[in-house]
Amino acid sequence: MRALLTTAGILLAGGGAALGQVSTNSFQNWETPPVHPVALSPDGSRLVVCNLPDNRLEIFALTDGVPVPMGGVCVGLDPCTARFRTPDEVWVANFISDTISIVSVSGMRVVATINTANEPSDIVFAGTPAQGFVSCAQPGLVQVFDPVSRAAVTNLVIDGNRPKAMAVSPDGTKVYVAIFESGNRSTLIGSGVGMGFPIPSPVDFPEGPHGGKNPPPNDDGVFTPVLNPALPAANAPPRGGLIVKKDNASRWMDDNHGDWTDYVSGANAAFTGRPVGWDLPDHDVAVINTSTHRITYASGLMNICMDVAVNPASGVVTVIGTDALNQIRFEPVLRGIFLRTEFASVDPTTLAGRVGDLNPHLDYRTPTVPQAGREQSIGDPRGIVWSADGTRGYVTGMGSDNLVVIDANGQRAGPDALIVLGQGPTGMALDEPRHRLYVLNRFSATLSVVDTGTRAVVRTIPLFDPTPTSIRLGRPSLYDTHKTSGLGQASCGSCHVDARLDRLAWDLGDPGGAMKFITNGNFGRLPPAVTNHFHPMKGPMTTLTLQDIMGHEPFHWRGDREGLEQFDQTFTNLQGAVTGLTPAEMQSFKEFLGSIRFAPNPYRTLSNTLSVNIALPGEKALGRGRLRLGAPLPNGNAVNGQALFRLPLAQTGCSFCHTLPTGLGTDAHWTGSSWINLPPGPAGEHHAAFAATERTSILPFRIPSLRNLFDLSGLDFLSTSNRSGFGFFHDGSVDTLTRFVQDSFDVRDDQKTADLAAFLLSISGSDLAAGSATDGEHPPGVPGRDTHAAVGRQITIGSPLGVALIDSFIALTRPATSRVDLVVKGFQDGIPRGWFFDRTTGRFQSDRAGESLTPAGLRQLAAPGNELTYTVVPRDSGRRIGVDRDDDGHFDRDELDAGTDPANPLSVAMNRPSVAPGLVISRSRVVNIPDPRMPAPASSVTSATSATGATLSWKTTSGVAYRVQSATNLTDPAWTDVTGNRAATNGTLNLTDTATIPQRFYRLMLAP
Repeated sequence: MRALLTTAGILLAGGGAALGQVSTNSFQNWETPPVHPVALSPDGSRLVVCNLPDNRLEIFALTDGVPVPMGGVCVGLDPCTARFRTPDEVWVANFISDTISIVSVSGMRVVATINTANEPSDIVFAGTPAQGFVSCAQPGLVQVFDPVSRAAVTNLVIDGNRPKAMAVSPDGTKVYVAIFESGNRSTLIGSGVGMGFPIPSPVDFPEGPHGGKNPPPNDDGVFTPVLNPALPAANAPPRGGLIVKKDNASRWMDDNHGDWTDYVSGANAAFTGRPVGWDLPDHDVAVINTSTHRITYASGLMNICMDVAVNPASGVVTVIGTDALNQIRFEPVLRGIFLRTEFASVDPTTLAGRVGDLNPHLDYRTPTVPQAGREQSIGDPRGIVWSADGTRGYVTGMGSDNLVVIDANGQRAGPDALIVLGQGPTGMALDEPRHRLYVLNRFSATLSVVDTGTRAVVRTIPLFDPTPTSIRLGRPSLYDTHKTSGLGQASCGSCHVDARLDRLAWDLGDPGGAMKFITNGNFGRLPPAVTNHFHPMKGPMTTLTLQDIMGHEPFHWRGDREGLEQFDQTFTNLQGAVTGLTPAEMQSFKEFLGSIRFAPNPYRTLSNTLSVNIALPGEKALGRGRLRLGAPLPNGNAVNGQALFRLPLAQTGCSFCHTLPTGLGTDAHWTGSSWINLPPGPAGEHHAAFAATERTSILPFRIPSLRNLFDLSGLDFLSTSNRSGFGFFHDGSVDTLTRFVQDSFDVRDDQKTADLAAFLLSISGSDLAAGSATDGEHPPGVPGRDTHAAVGRQITIGSPLGVALIDSFIALTRPATSRVDLVVKGFQDGIPRGWFFDRTTGRFQSDRAGESLTPAGLRQLAAPGNELTYTVVPRDSGRRIGVDRDDDGHFDRDELDAGTDPANPLSVAMNRPSVAPGLVISRSRVVNIPDPRMPAPASSVTSATSATGATLSWKTTSGVAYRVQSATNLTDPAWTDVTGNRAATNGTLNLTDTATIPQRFYRLMLAP
């Protein structure tokens, strides 16, 4: 698009439209959610926003409640939280980079980078003297730092899965940590797994609550819905486990009033593998004493604790999130009502909790309400903030594209309590002196400015978003609660949270359903003599991740969905939606899901190779080797573990079924001498292999991926206190990898068990021993979409001295086959610059096409106050992240030199405006700028101002499209679209732009 004109306005433009979007293959999607991505400086003069997909901290000036862009600072990959330590120092948590970027606001630069444990999610400053607390989700830690020296003080182990959002008590003596996947006191009555057929389960016992009926009825003595009489008599419902939940009387109850306490924690607990006194504390919020670092817990709130905030007036701790009714069986019973969106308040002294529903208009008696009712619902709540007097709270719904205003009790505050926002609202900052609330809309990449007095959105500010169109179009099918559920409160993302999982098991069978017969199942080399096909009653099964599922069909544990199209019934049958997806929406959904990768594996080395020394906390010996029962397993050697994994089947090897590099079954058929790839199905679906083994009762199961096993830990039958009610195996009945390895394959040696466990934790989807098309014992595996372990790694230097880690980064990047790129951000001659390592020349290409530096020459720029930050990024994304932000082929500094916008692919350096940068044109001046691509008449633009705004008018050529952009200064690095493309029809186009700031520059862009 060519810039035709730049002219000055006098008043502020109206609400901004979306910036030019990038459509690129240089973007990798981990579907990272923001945690606290918006922050207001202590003096109220600055607002900062984590632009997560652009790996940048956006900085805005605040004067009259309108955020004015000052520019951005490149930080780490997927920044999810920003917190001010001082008015000029911001700490940014980079979720994929595993770092904290320390940003100087006045200097607009990163001054230091702190390495953290895996997945840093939130940051708070508390205590006397103040310390920095950083939650790290995957390892379940809160790391403590000295904020002045930036040195690590200690690591605090949180007894819960994935601690993320944090808040501080009004007096600064307590830090509250919301445990994201906290559980909901539900677990499984099962039998685990053995070398032979599954061990009898207490569900089968005649003395059990339901007399040994397996599966037991769910409605007194009968099934609801009624068992389908047309089901073949020879195909009995599969026997399985039963989900139970601990009630307020501490009894473990099923959905049909059966009391299983004796088999969970009582005298007969051994029959479920548990010790007497086994418990599931269900920790929802960790409370850290900032002086002693002692930790206590609040429990019994909800399953997914998404955010936490403290009411500043009362000190009450408030939590928002969702809770699941997974203890209730069968899809028809759960249709539309399986989830609640909740608000909880916790007494800061007693830690007693009170839970309420954020959707009081729903009675959950029907699975579907009219559209108007759905639009009143809030779903997937991600942010909560409070007014200083504690009378008003604001809660955002990422899935419902709105927020609700609540009172101190969590009730909606008046009939106008719901405010519609952009797509995916998450974090907020409350600016009470200006009566403004600033909300980040994650999916539309905008900042909504809400007037808290009128409860209206008064401005929408676009952020640059490199997310490809295919991702943006497909996301609503995962998250949009209003469109994809009958009550407006739920979506696919309610269970597949952030495209991952909820750590729960569900029994979504249907007694009234029909058999589904296997017609094209791939059983590799081991087809069963008989199968039970797919009975409509399936028993409990844990939620599977959606990361990297496309191309790995069939789906579900049983493989009973041949492709994603067969999930269309889930929207109506489970979620209660009025309709399923259209074919176009389904295709967009498939493309979106196909973009989601696994994050870097935390157990791999920097070079993505297997480690020979992996600690295995939580893995305990079973007393079958030389170690006593309950003793910690030794560290594992993943290299040795891979060798054990690849032993022949007769020697209890695993890769015969679980092919590498993903662990999935092969997508090939054995002919007797070679493996032949199977052709895709009519919708492009693949045919990853099934297995029907004794431990699955000879029922067909899709061989599962092994790439996220560390997300399934927390259940431990050797301990009375557990973080999770479900573990490994399809129903979550196996507590640890140790037990799965030793019970399933009769491995007794403790070191071999540790080595296998270390290898299993290290499976990511690449760089593992491959199978062969002619090796019957090692079938070819299906490819995976993972991320190299070095991606995101960073270092900031303030000296030209050589650094070994930088040398390692360059060595990783040099090979032509490398899976990573290397970028550098910093300053040169007082202006922000970027560099990208060109592996073909061995030099760092700068953001000016004609400039490059050697590695040593680039380091010479580093000095105190002129720091350089090196970041490893995915292959093919380095050029975009380092030197060409909008991926339009024109480097960033070249565009800035030319006066065009490096954050808008519609504006490129070759289309330099005819008006020289820096020239302020007086109001009402007419400027004629010929365009050689346009037929006569030449373009002519006039501008005028008044008390109501600036009006622009220009002559046009029929059939040509135009776009108007604005900036507050000609040297601004980013121009904002005032309109989208506007097609000429009658020879003249007009635009009136309302305004409230003294100066505004405009330019007219001509579409190609």
